[in-house]
Parts: sequence; structure tokens; C-alpha cells
Amino acid sequence: AMALCLKQVFNKDKTFRPRKKFEPGTQRFELYKKAQASLKSGLDLKAVVQLPPGESINDWIAVHVVDFFNRINLIYGTMSEYCTEKSCPIMSGGLKYEYRWQDDSKYKKPTKLSAPQYMCMLMDWIEMLINNEDIFPTRIGVPFPRQFQQVCTKILTRLFRVFVHVYIHHFDSIINMGAEAHVNTCYKHFYYFIREFSLVDHRELEPLVRTPPGMGR
Repeated sequence: AMALCLKQVFNKDKTFRPRKKFEPGTQRFELYKKAQASLKSGLDLKAVVQLPPGESINDWIAVHVVDFFNRINLIYGTMSEYCTEKSCPIMSGGLKYEYRWQDDSKYKKPTKLSAPQYMCMLMDWIEMLINNEDIFPTRIGVPFPRQFQQVCTKILTRLFRVFVHVYIHHFDSIINMGAEAHVNTCYKHFYYFIREFSLVDHRELEPLVRTPPGMGR
């Protein structure tokens, strides 16, 4: 019943952005399958995120960054009708935290945006990065750039803010849709992964530290 409920909630029409897929036959695809198999096996999520013996850490991070983008993109897609210019005029995580948007093109200084605007800019920006062969190379033998983990830290830090906003401002909607268990599992998986590889500064995690979703209250 839960699977059917999730299928209805997370349908393709709700996807906020097209999903990024791994090409069959590539090492990245095999790693992705290995990660998904571990996830579905019911193993402890802390164990699931650990780097498999003999695998490249950058490949492992790349697979997870793309997968988290797909899944968080899907979660926000289901919430987007509740997250509007009127309901969320500022991209925030409660009264204490406000997130401003900055990039290298249109917004060169940190700029106050509504939550929907911020999410739109964020998903476009991540999509551009993960489709850039110079940053996320997919061809065999092509090395990752020196700044690869720095880029991933920036992506994951901003994706964490999606969880902050959704949990603090739209949790009632998650419950009403019957999606709480799914969102909590995704959050836990994400949280254990970023902690395992120290990919997000602990100060960024503060908005959800007091009551980590899905980890007991």
C-alpha cells in the first residue's frame, strides 16, 4: 500500500526537472546499481553510504550527487504547488535562517529571492553542472577536475537547504500526502552520506539539528 501511495505521490508529471540518468554499461551505472541494491536490501543507512572497497571516492560522490539531485528534485516537485510566491516570499528555514542566491552570471551578489525562485535557480544550476563533462566526466579515462569535491560540497550544501525549507515550512503537506516515510528516508540517506565524507559544513546543518527528521524526536 505504501508503494502504491508513493507511486501516486511521486509521479512523473510532478518531477520538477528531468531526471539525470546513468548510461548503462558505464562504471558509474554499475556503481549506481550497487548503491541502489544496498539501499533496497534494508541495510543500515550508515553502512550503505560507505565507500565500497576498491572504488574511486570521486566516482562514488558523483553517483550520489546525481541521485540526490534526482530524488530531492522529485520531492520538491511534489511540494511546489504549496510553495508559492505568496506562501514563501523569502527562501528561508524558519525565522532564523534566510538563504540568498548567488551565481557567476545573473546574480553576482547574494540576492533575496522567494523560495520558488530560489528552487528554480538551484535546480537549473545543478542540472548545468552535472551535465558539464568538464566537471562530471562520464568518459572512461577522463579524470575528475581538481575542484570536483569543492563543487559537490556547494551542490550538496544547497540541496540541504531544500530539506530545511520543506521540513520547516511544508511538513504538514508532506504528512497529508502520505510521503513522510519516503522523505525521511531520503533525508537520512543524504545526511549520513554528507557526514561520512564531511561534505557539508556543520554550521549549515544547524537548522535541522534539534529535531533531525526521521531520526527520532
